[in-house]
Order: sequence, then C-alpha cells, then structure tokens
Amino acid sequence: MGAGHDHGHAHGVAATGTAAAAHRGTLRVALSITLTVMVVEIAGGVLADSLALVADAAHMATDALGLGMALLAIHFANRPPSGNRTFGYARAEILAALANCLLLLGVGGYVLYEAVQRFVTPADTRGGLMIWFGLIGLVANSVSLTLLMRGQKESLNVRGAFLEVAADALGSLAVMISAAVILLTGWQAADPVASLAIGVMIVPRTVRLLRETLDVLLEAAPRDVDMADVRAHILALDGVEDVHDLHAWTITSGLPVLSAHVVVSSEVLSAIGHEKLLHELQGCLGHHFDVEHCTFQLEPGGHAAHEARLCH
Repeated sequence: MGAGHDHGHAHGVAATGTAAAAHRGTLRVALSITLTVMVVEIAGGVLADSLALVADAAHMATDALGLGMALLAIHFANRPPSGNRTFGYARAEILAALANCLLLLGVGGYVLYEAVQRFVTPADTRGGLMIWFGLIGLVANSVSLTLLMRGQKESLNVRGAFLEVAADALGSLAVMISAAVILLTGWQAADPVASLAIGVMIVPRTVRLLRETLDVLLEAAPRDVDMADVRAHILALDGVEDVHDLHAWTITSGLPVLSAHVVVSSEVLSAIGHEKLLHELQGCLGHHFDVEHCTFQLEPGGHAAHEARLCH
C-alpha cells in the first residue's frame, strides 16, 4: 500500500505536445514580418536621422532573435522524452522566455541611454520620412499581434514573443507621434522623447513576464492552483486521513503536474480498492483544477514516520 501509483490523462510531454507547438506557424509569419520591418526601419532611421526609428529597428532586431529562439525552443521542447530526460526538453520554452526577457531589458536600457544622449546632442530629424516608416512598422506589427493573440494566453514562450511585438507596435506609434510633433512645431526633442517612451513601455511588461518565468523555473505552484484548496479537496474524499508531501509545479506552459502522499484508512482501501480511490482522486483534481498529470502515493497511517527526512 506504500507503493507509488501514477494516475493521469497526460503521461508525458510527447503525448500532447507543449502549448506553444500549435502556434509554430504564426511565430514563423511574425518572424518574417519582423525581419522585413527591421530592414525598412533601419533604412528609414538613417535617411531621416531619427533615433526613434533606429531604436525601434534595434528593438525589432532583438525581437527577431527572440522569435527565432522561441521557434527553436518549440522544436526541442517537443522532442520525445528519453531515459535521462523523462520530461524531454519541455523546459526549453521557458528558457527561451527567460532569454527574451533579458533581451528586452537590455534593449530597453540601451534605448533609454541613447535617448538621454540625444537630448545632450540634438539631431536634425526629418519628420516626414519618420511618419511613413513608422506607419509601415505599425501596420506590420498589428498583423503580427493579431496572429499571436490567442497563443500568448496559452504559452509563456509565445507571450514573450507577443510582448516584444506589442512593444514594437507601441514604438512605431510613438515614432509617428514624434514625427507629427516635429512637422507641426519643429521641436526636435520629440524624437528622443519618443525613444524614452519606447524604453519605458518595454520594461514593466518584461518584468511581469520575467516574474512568471522565474516562478516556473523555481517550481512554484501554478498561478491558478490554490494549494490549500487542493489539500482540502483531497482530505474531503472518504477514507483519506491526511495528505503530505503535496507538490504542484509547471514543467512548461500547458503542462502542470502534481504529486502527493495520501494517507488512507485500511478499512476504506479494503472496501473500495486502490484503483477506485485513485480514480476518485484524479476525478476530484481534474474537475476542480487544471492539473491532469498527477502522481499519488497511497499509504497507511504511520508510514510517513518511516520515510527519509528529505521527503518531508
């Protein structure tokens, strides 16, 4: 009765694929759009002598790298598990999200620094060209955002890509506004002001994504799973006397897992059997919580005292 029992609908990454895998095609399209707009904005920034355009193009370059890493991570994450890597490479997507966060923070810092430098040494920015190149970027990024909208709700990896493209779209809008100000008023400082706005918009969203990514890497409980509530549901089942070593964590987006040692009365086990109780445990968690991959160890009272200290 102290032996481990696994019971769940999803028994490995390979069975269902990661959450981001379904959005591989949209990521490829977004990458193509990003690379195209990046080249256009670099040319526009040089022609118009606009720091805002160059900053936005630099940000798009990191976005292209981030999208490329996201696609590469999906490729590795959906490789089948092996004897040594029992969950395969599913965490590759989380590592890609982390790398995207670091890239975004780096770009945000660079843009803020360059904007301050432009205040010190003003440039003669050509507002007319800025508007046209900013409009091209805004339209292209809006298409990418539409494509990634659904996937960003399901995967941290895709959300990282979505936030990068969203920052690009906001950057393009800031470029257009600053260009309009320059054309109407001749105020050249509008260009570095727009650059500052781009930098400020990048950082807060990136910090939120970084926090979620670190929660996964530190194996915190999934955000939508209340561990006290899980414990209460398990204890409410007939025959369950106690639950310990209760853990829930996320391998990658769309793959939360849970394990627990469940203390059960001998009378109930004799009456209904292990299999029925396991089905009840799985049904309870599957109905109330978004955790399908569960491992339960059924054990008699007093068994916990014989387990190694490390297990508690």
